[in-house]
Amino acid sequence: MSSSFFIKTKQQHPKRKTEAVQKPKGDEVSGAKSKIRAKKAKSKYNEEISSESETESPVAYKKRQSNEESGFDETPQEKKLRLAKLYLEQLKEEEENKAEEESFEANLVAGRLQEEVLEQRGKLQRLIAKDLITPDASEVRVLRGHKLPVTCVVITPDDKCIFSAAKDCSIIKWNVEDGKKLHTIHGGRKGTEDRHVGHTAHILCMAISSDGKYLATGDMNNLIMIWEAETCKHLYKFTGHKGPVSGLSFRKGTHDLYSASHDRSVKVWNVNENAYVETLFGHQDAITGLDSLSRERCVTTGGRDRTVRVWKIAEESQLVFHGHEGSIDCIQLINEEHMVTGGDDGSVSLWSVNKKKPLSTVKQAHGCHGDVGLEQPHWVVSVAALQNSDTVASGAFGCSHNSQVQLWKCGQNYRGLEPLFSVPVSGFVNSLKFSSSGQFLVAGLGQEHRLGRWWRLKEAKNGICIIPLKRKPNQEEAND
Repeated sequence: MSSSFFIKTKQQHPKRKTEAVQKPKGDEVSGAKSKIRAKKAKSKYNEEISSESETESPVAYKKRQSNEESGFDETPQEKKLRLAKLYLEQLKEEEENKAEEESFEANLVAGRLQEEVLEQRGKLQRLIAKDLITPDASEVRVLRGHKLPVTCVVITPDDKCIFSAAKDCSIIKWNVEDGKKLHTIHGGRKGTEDRHVGHTAHILCMAISSDGKYLATGDMNNLIMIWEAETCKHLYKFTGHKGPVSGLSFRKGTHDLYSASHDRSVKVWNVNENAYVETLFGHQDAITGLDSLSRERCVTTGGRDRTVRVWKIAEESQLVFHGHEGSIDCIQLINEEHMVTGGDDGSVSLWSVNKKKPLSTVKQAHGCHGDVGLEQPHWVVSVAALQNSDTVASGAFGCSHNSQVQLWKCGQNYRGLEPLFSVPVSGFVNSLKFSSSGQFLVAGLGQEHRLGRWWRLKEAKNGICIIPLKRKPNQEEAND
């Protein structure tokens, strides 16, 4: 009896419980649902305001990662296709960059070739003058080392050194950066020609080859000396002129040397072979200046015969030009087709080799001196040109410290000269040279004219003057 009673109670007790779970009341169900919704809303709100810097729990991170993988799951073929597309895009981008670089390089080469063609034709004109500004007086350097007036200067092709020569028969090599002397070739006394290595008479002219290997100097003893520019070692001595050597120039890109003399002749030499080539005649008076570029020709000024001549060496012919009213004392080629000259009539002229008369002339370019009614123009003693540009310079002398270096802007097609600015200096400006880079201008100064002793300015100092050619800042730099 007792055992059956306990069995019944065991069967009935879980049944009641099951019924209670399976049949809850309606209010309880609705209350449970509202709690779940509130809990979900609360968790969603918490997710939205949680900081991004908070770290996820490991469980949540794995769950999110599995969801992402399931959402972006791809087959092996799809993965290969995606990687192939990326590789093709990368190749395309590399090829486009390479094509841009090649096009840029091609444009650079084409521009360089075009410049060279224009340079050979004498039609290249870089517009530099408009950007030049007057340098401060404190920026102009004067280097002194010669005892007598400096007559000529040249600058090495790399613009690192300057050579100067003077009436004291000496040659000095200067360092442009610090202005120190690198080497001095001392002059000798008259009558010591046999035992002295160097000049024993006034040096009138100087030239350096375009590769900077050879330096040539000419003196009043009718001699031409050839030096090794790097070491200042004496190499050769050329004889043959019957008068003072007044002009020297190396043909650009070669070691052919042209020389001019007061004996009215032009001679051609081969420095590599230490050889004389030929002599050209034509001037009716002492030749006072000479210049050349890369063509097989040179230009000269004939002093009192008032002519400029272009010598065509290969054709053995010459062109004669007239224009100045007095002695033409200096000349410089701007490019293969144009040149600038100066004379004791005080004028500066621009020429074309295709015209017998000057394209443009500025009279009294450096003003006048003397009493009222008896004014005389200041002699133009030297000229210089920044090659293949629109910038030239002229130098003159003036009494009472009125000497100056004047810079000019050439007009379009060289049909005009406009003054840019002047730099006051002391003494005769016997020589002018622009650096190859156009960063500075060098003037050789002296108390006397390089070709004579008509005046002597005791207040002046003998030396060389380095004038920086400053440029206006670019608009972008000015804005910065």
